[in-house]
Amino acid sequence: MPDWFTDAFRTEYERQLELLGRFNLALFGKTGVGKSTLVNAVFGAPVAATGIGEPVTRDSHLYLDDRGQLGLLDTRGLEIGRDDRQLLKELESYVRRMRREPVEAQIHVVWYCVRGMDRRFEPFEAEFVRRLDALDLPVIMVLTQVPRDAAGRLHPDAVALAQHITDLGLPIVDGHPYLTYALEDPFSGQSSYGLTALLEATFRGAPAAVHAALTAAQQIDHRRKAAQARRFIAGTAAGAAATGATPIPFSDATVLVPLQLAMMARISQLYQVPVDRAALMAVASTTVATQAGRASVTGLLKLIPGAGSVAGGAIGAAVASSFTYAMGEAWLAVVERAAAGALRRLDGVLDPDQVRSVFLTELRRRVPGLREP
Repeated sequence: MPDWFTDAFRTEYERQLELLGRFNLALFGKTGVGKSTLVNAVFGAPVAATGIGEPVTRDSHLYLDDRGQLGLLDTRGLEIGRDDRQLLKELESYVRRMRREPVEAQIHVVWYCVRGMDRRFEPFEAEFVRRLDALDLPVIMVLTQVPRDAAGRLHPDAVALAQHITDLGLPIVDGHPYLTYALEDPFSGQSSYGLTALLEATFRGAPAAVHAALTAAQQIDHRRKAAQARRFIAGTAAGAAATGATPIPFSDATVLVPLQLAMMARISQLYQVPVDRAALMAVASTTVATQAGRASVTGLLKLIPGAGSVAGGAIGAAVASSFTYAMGEAWLAVVERAAAGALRRLDGVLDPDQVRSVFLTELRRRVPGLREP
C-alpha cells in the first residue's frame, strides 16, 4: 500500500474525531464518594486521574478535561455543603456562556454521586440537585460503593437510602438513584455491578446529538459500538451504490476512496483504537482486500443478479455496494479483536499477517466466491 494511504488514513481519522464530537459529563458529590473510580470503570482508566483538566475560566474552580470523545467537568477546592453558593455561581456563569456554543461544548449530563453506605442524604444536597435542574442539566443520582451479598442482595441500608431519595421527588433522570459498585474487589469478593444500567440512564438523559460520542467514549457496552458501526457501514455501502464505481478498495476508484477511508476511520474511533495501530491494521487489511478484489471482480459480478457488466472500468452499483459492505464488516471484525487485545503481537507491534488473515477470513464469509489473492 503506497505512503499516501497512511497519510490519508491519519487525516480521515482526525476528521472522524471531529465529526463524532464530544460528550461532556459533569461530576458532583462530596469528596471521597468514588467519582473517579466510577468514571474510570465506565469510560476506561485512567481518565479521571487526580489533578487533570484546565479551569474553564481564570480563577475558576471548575475544571474541564477534554479527552477525545469525553469531556469531564469536575471541581477542585470547593466542597458541596460548604461552598455551594460559590460553586453554583461559577456553574451558572459557565452554563450561560456555553449555551452560546455548539452542542459539543454543552454539559450534557450530570452524575451526582452519594456514597451508599453513608446512610444519609443532606437537605443541602437535595437543594443542590434542584438548582442543577433549574439550569436545565439532566441529573442522574448515583449511589456508589454499595455492597451486595453472594445471593445478589443489596445492602439494606443503601436500599433504604435510595428509597428515601426517591421519596423526595427530586428532578432526577428516571426518578430514582442508580446503585453501583464500580470496581471489583477480589479480597472481599465484591463484584462490579450497576454500570450498564447507569450507562443506559446516561444515554436517556443525553441529547441524541451526542450519542455517537458517548458510544465511542464508553468502554462497557460493545454492542452499542457494533450497532453504530454497522449503521455507518450500511450508509457507506449505500453511498458506494450511488457512485456505481469499481468496488475494489483503494484501487483506481477514486470516488470510493473517501467513503472507504471514512468507514474504516469512523469504526476505529468508535473502538478508540490509537491512530498508529489503526493505520497499520488498515494497510494490512486493504492490501489483501485490493488483491482479492482484483482477482475476483468477474466472479463478483456473477454472484449478484442484475449487477451488470464491466464497462470502461465501472461496475454496477450492486457490486460496489456489496463489496463495500463486506469490507466494512471484515474491518469491524479486525477492530473488535484489536480493541479486545485478541490480536497477536510481535515485539510489541501487531502482527500484520494475522490482521490480514482475520480480514480475509471475514471478507470471504460475506463474499463466498472471493478468490484467494
